[in-house]
Amino acid sequence: MKKIEKLIGGMAALLMPMMALAATAQETLANVKDILNVFIGVLFVLVTIYFIWGVLGYIFAGGEEKKLEEGKKHMIWGIIGMAVMAGAWGLVNILLQTFGVGNVNIPPGPRGY
Repeated sequence: MKKIEKLIGGMAALLMPMMALAATAQETLANVKDILNVFIGVLFVLVTIYFIWGVLGYIFAGGEEKKLEEGKKHMIWGIIGMAVMAGAWGLVNILLQTFGVGNVNIPPGPRGY
């Protein structure tokens, strides 16, 4: 539980200067969106590497039951992690669209809309 509290505290400490310098709440949400997109992207890469590690472990198990099971376990947790990251990314985008932050920093089209 202490690790989670430290993680939340660390993320809040990273966001505080950005929030203090932001002129509007929409700019703050846009900055949070950028940070979350990078964070979720990095986690997605890590989960994909974990999944590939499981696939390679399964392939090179050489018929040993223990190594086969371990490879399966890594693949299953990799797939679960990918689903969680995709869900988190979707949830972030839904919330940002709800608060009208989805199109921040996009210049208007040729007709002005």
